[in-house]
Amino acid sequence: MWSFGFYIELGLGHVLDLSAYDHILFLMALTIPYTFRLWKQVLTLVTIFTVAHCLSLALSVYEVVEVDVALIEFLIPVTILLTALFNLREGLKQHSDLSFKLQAAATGFFGLIHGFGFSNYFKMLMAGEVEKLNPLLGFATGIELSQVVVIVGVLLLAALLEGVLRLPRKYFIIGTTAVVILITLPMIIGTWPA
Repeated sequence: MWSFGFYIELGLGHVLDLSAYDHILFLMALTIPYTFRLWKQVLTLVTIFTVAHCLSLALSVYEVVEVDVALIEFLIPVTILLTALFNLREGLKQHSDLSFKLQAAATGFFGLIHGFGFSNYFKMLMAGEVEKLNPLLGFATGIELSQVVVIVGVLLLAALLEGVLRLPRKYFIIGTTAVVILITLPMIIGTWPA
């Protein structure tokens, strides 16, 4: 029914929608401790997130898994907070292989949660589709492209503040992580399961 391009646009809009900024906050929390020098690690994490996000959409669209939407809406800001706290700790010391593997595993798990947060809407869109793989791939492409835009933005901000304004790296990490946490806490409180 819809074109491949429609689903790319849907993926782009899903991440870059400023009224649903949870995705952007998660990407910020994920990217803050990194620099352009470590762009391959950031891109790996974002790709893991995209794959997991789309896997949960596929599980939902093909009706393999059904989730409690209220629980997912609560867990999404929790994933942002946990990512921010982990990266605050890790960002203030040297990255290790173990911490990256831990972060990659957590990012994949968190991607599943975030994907389930969008699954009801996506399932509704897919209701008229006979073939579901191409729309999922289009959506994944849009998500990946928009996530690259966000992470490049965060890395550019870091480069600007650290390079031009000579802000020490640890202050950038602490300050931006604090902003992410302050925005996330009311989200957690507002979605707390009753």
